[in-house]
Amino acid sequence: MMNYKNVEVLLNADASDRYRQEWQSYIRSRKEVYRNLVNEHLDSNMVSEANWILRSHYSSGEEMGLNIVPGDICYTDFGQAYLNETGYQHFGIVMAVCRRKALVIPMTSNPVQYAKAYDARENPAGRKHLMRLGKIEPMNRPSVLFLNDMKFINTARVIDVKAHLDVHSALFRRIQQRMLEVLFSREGWQETGSQQPDDQGHGEN
Repeated sequence: MMNYKNVEVLLNADASDRYRQEWQSYIRSRKEVYRNLVNEHLDSNMVSEANWILRSHYSSGEEMGLNIVPGDICYTDFGQAYLNETGYQHFGIVMAVCRRKALVIPMTSNPVQYAKAYDARENPAGRKHLMRLGKIEPMNRPSVLFLNDMKFINTARVIDVKAHLDVHSALFRRIQQRMLEVLFSREGWQETGSQQPDDQGHGEN
């Protein structure tokens, strides 16, 4: 799994002296840029950039031995993002696979987002673009889905498959239904008033 320590190791990778020097210069210059502009996510930016360098030439995860199927819960590098978009390294559940691309809903175990999420019984006034998933083994904590951030991705973005949800289960079908409601329902999904951005920068679970 790529992380910031791996990025540092890459600086000393087995390569020609010229290549090593160019790589070191590039990484250090990028690190300074990120530190000055987005210091809060410095490490995550560096990891995403390294993953892009190492993986962006693959047409799918199959070329790296990853056979992604619907129901897989994956640790994924979503790359850089704008405000209110899921970015960097996050968990996500695969809802469909089409021509080597996966439809993924990002997820987090952030308790703040979990508390805000809509639940028909426990939190009927909650945010309906957030769906409580509960704790799926062998994940460490309960998770919440960012339904309004579902997207098709190249499966080469998947770092590892961590768990699986049966696509025939009642929970998977509920996710499908909530997806359709977020996409096509006009009632009850538009929130008004002042809002704080969802914390979708870091992956955790």
